[in-house]
Amino acid sequence: MQEFDFIVVGAGSAGCVVANKLTANGRYSVLLLEAGGTDRRFFVQMPLGYGKTFFDARINWRYQAEPDPGLAGNADWWPRGKLLGGSSSINAMVWIRGQRADYDGWRDAGNIGWGFDDLLPVFRSIEHDQLGGDELRGQGGPVHVSDITPFVHPLVRSYLKAAEQTGLSLSGNLSCADAETAGIYQISTKGGRRMSSARAFLRPALRRPNLKLVTNALATKIRFDGKRATGIEYRIANRSFSAKARCEVILCGGSVNSPQLLELSGIGDPDVLAPLGIETLHANKHVGNNLADHIGINYTWKARVPTLNQMLRPWWGKLAVGSRYLLLGTGPLSMGINQGGGFFRTSPDKPHPNMQLYFQAFSTVIPKPGERPILTPDPWPGYSIGLSNCRPTSRGSIHIRSADPTAPPRIVANAFSTDHDVEEMLAAVKFLRRIASQPALAELTVEEVLPGSICASDEELTDDFRRRSGTVYHPVSTCRMGPDAAQSVVDPRLRVHGVDGLRVIDASVFPTIISANTNATAIAVGAKGADLVLEDAR
Repeated sequence: MQEFDFIVVGAGSAGCVVANKLTANGRYSVLLLEAGGTDRRFFVQMPLGYGKTFFDARINWRYQAEPDPGLAGNADWWPRGKLLGGSSSINAMVWIRGQRADYDGWRDAGNIGWGFDDLLPVFRSIEHDQLGGDELRGQGGPVHVSDITPFVHPLVRSYLKAAEQTGLSLSGNLSCADAETAGIYQISTKGGRRMSSARAFLRPALRRPNLKLVTNALATKIRFDGKRATGIEYRIANRSFSAKARCEVILCGGSVNSPQLLELSGIGDPDVLAPLGIETLHANKHVGNNLADHIGINYTWKARVPTLNQMLRPWWGKLAVGSRYLLLGTGPLSMGINQGGGFFRTSPDKPHPNMQLYFQAFSTVIPKPGERPILTPDPWPGYSIGLSNCRPTSRGSIHIRSADPTAPPRIVANAFSTDHDVEEMLAAVKFLRRIASQPALAELTVEEVLPGSICASDEELTDDFRRRSGTVYHPVSTCRMGPDAAQSVVDPRLRVHGVDGLRVIDASVFPTIISANTNATAIAVGAKGADLVLEDAR
């Protein structure tokens, strides 16, 4: 049995950061286990290539949620990264933090050290913002944050003008958007290539002799001596291995795989574990519960002017943008599809913006069967405005359905299961039409094609968003942090309640969901979590 000071399970958004920071001083040996393989794939590195990764079993867990009454019975598709960099290697790369109130809410719930002012230095330390450093933006960090303002499609400018005409302010920095505002998203890329956690943190760390990376290694169980975590059992192909941790075992598997491994190891709700023949080591009914996620929808219009459809659909357009990307590393393929965005309130009495906007100079009303829509632009010029709820109150769960570690867990999203979420989404989709009706966009628009003007009553709009909405891939809180062991899975130092030598450091520990894309925060949690480990190891 091999021995290391620390074993980190999962080389994803947080795990790569943790492995980097724990090996930086040279004092500690670290084993990093990753169930997937390499991220050195063309469609992973090319920013707009993420549409090609959504159904690729080589790099994607390809989860599917249970049929959801809140989504008209649909079983939502849940892609999660199964490769170096995790979901930071297949996401849409929007680099954003959310609102100050998100983190101050964490702190005020008893999670000392997790307020906005506590985390701001952590965010700044991991960033190298192309726009320069200031009191909010970081400089000199490993994650390059690109400004795509000079390169966005011209229709994005029309969207920004229309958003301003609805009453939103215009912002040059959406990263900490506490106001109702619209702007252009920054993205985590450098030189036309994706800046995943693997590229930013793992590649430099792999030069160190005290880090051992093992890929295609599925962690199957945490080893314990009494109630102290002492190591990990894992599989590579059909062979089983064990490794011992002298100091700690650290789970960085994300909101699906971290609760899954805890339950497989006997930490969770006995009512979940006992029917599967798993002996309860430590009972905690919150493992796998409290699942929160952003739910989104797009509205689509036919345009009078060319959009990205005319560049990305015909063979000659694909040849042109492909050649530009290969030769210069620029053009549409070097960016994500969500170039514009913003935040707004669905009613004036909301204390903070509660909806996030996404603008795409692109439309996908008629995708090919079985193909991710981003791969198939419509044959006519179109654009879409999408949104997602910032602070949904619906809660779901993720639990193992079998003692077999290769069996996918049962994901119950419970989307739109509260009146609050339904009411604010109804108000939000009406706001999308307000934006499109402003002169800046109306003069460039032929008609609304999805859902179409025939969808007009509150009942019709609600039925439509139930049928067409889905996850925007931000699941959090299934191992949530809190000072009270009776109400949470980990404490504010990310130690698992009730056992020793075990932590969870990833997006599953978010006490509550933040009000924007979650990847930057997941990476920041990795950085802060690693600092806590090092402090406690002194």
